[in-house]
Amino acid sequence: MAAFVRGMFWNILVAERSNILKKSNDCIVDSKRYVRALKRRPVKVLYPDSETTSPTSKQRSDQIVNKQSQKVASKMRESTVNAILKNETTNKRVSSMSWSARNGNASTTSEHTTNLKDQLGGLKFERALPGDKRLARVVSVACSRTFREHQGKILLEGRRLICDALAAGANPQMVFFSSVDRLCDLPLDKLKRATLVKVKFEDIKIWSDLVAPQGVIAIFSRPDPSRLTFPQDQRGQSVPLSLICDNVRDPGNLGTILRCAVAAGCHNVLLTKGCVDAWEPKVLRAAMGAHFRLPIFPSLDWDDIQNQLPKLVTVHVADNCSGSEREVAEEANQSNKPSKMGEYGWVSSRPNCKDMRYKEYESDFDYKEYESDLDSELSLPRVKTKLYHEGWAQGNTGLVIGGETHGLSLEAVQLAEKTAGQRLFIPVVPGVDSLNSAMAASILLFEGRRQLLNIMETSGRKAKSKVQFP
Repeated sequence: MAAFVRGMFWNILVAERSNILKKSNDCIVDSKRYVRALKRRPVKVLYPDSETTSPTSKQRSDQIVNKQSQKVASKMRESTVNAILKNETTNKRVSSMSWSARNGNASTTSEHTTNLKDQLGGLKFERALPGDKRLARVVSVACSRTFREHQGKILLEGRRLICDALAAGANPQMVFFSSVDRLCDLPLDKLKRATLVKVKFEDIKIWSDLVAPQGVIAIFSRPDPSRLTFPQDQRGQSVPLSLICDNVRDPGNLGTILRCAVAAGCHNVLLTKGCVDAWEPKVLRAAMGAHFRLPIFPSLDWDDIQNQLPKLVTVHVADNCSGSEREVAEEANQSNKPSKMGEYGWVSSRPNCKDMRYKEYESDFDYKEYESDLDSELSLPRVKTKLYHEGWAQGNTGLVIGGETHGLSLEAVQLAEKTAGQRLFIPVVPGVDSLNSAMAASILLFEGRRQLLNIMETSGRKAKSKVQFP
């Protein structure tokens, strides 16, 4: 009976405890096990009293406990270190760099910078940051003739052209390059006063006029021809021949004419205000460095041109008319009647105003009314015609080349008449209107050089002792 009562009492206790600890989710929590789990410690090996505990077994149990405690401590240290590293990344980089320096390991960045300074001779350069518009701004402005004349700056592109300018004594202001190798191709000792900027090759390709850019663009001060230093070997082979370009408005033609003038050994080149700007990028490319091999004086009036020529000079004009126009001119020369400008296709009846520099100004002037008034009042100066291979270069000589569109101006023909010059004619086959102005200039320049050299050889005198230039 006692055992029955004890069992019933035990069942009642168990039922009451389960009802008290039961939750809404029908999950029973054993409080005894929960408290026991919180107070659980690492397992310790216990030996029965009958067995003797060896010292080795005790050491092993102690080692297990120590390892477990060390693992917990290491995890806590790792979490703390990670938090510190996330907040102090910069300090870590600096400390790592200083650590490598203390251990004698120089960084690759410092070595690269040192090598660049040694390679560039101590020159410093800037790196264009993303969004830097200096190249676009400078190139777009330097391509404007108004800016070049007012600000006194020119744009040169390519290693050869920049080297020629530096050799002649031109003053560089800013150099843009895509790689250090491109910069090292230039004479670095002459770039100490210039600002060097390293840009991406894609930026140079966008703003370059060349099909295959060389990766270097330079901005120079507009040079003064009287202060440049020209190659002595070329100047020593020059002849007393001055070239005058009158109304040459095509950049390619003017650049080719300048290149021919250098090859023929001309003393200087004079450009009227009706010509295209000599520092136009297309003219520079076509001239192939002629600007830095002989004096070129741009934007001159006819009074200034006469001052640049020697006192005893004979000025000839190039005849670019066709065969029918030449026959009309010869008939007018044989007759006693005064000839008019409208009768000659090689003389422009349009005015050569001092302020007329651009083509867009031409539409604002009534040329027909001007021609009729001028033909009725003025007559063309009488200038005899002569074949180009006959003797016309006898001493100080000037040659005027007119543009293909407008031809020679009236002032050029008047200067030829004043200096007892002649109209040089290059015969062509029937049906051909005229030669290209650059081709006609090359033919006449080399023919003039040949005639002057023959005179020097026959007289036995040198060019400098025979003819004195101002």
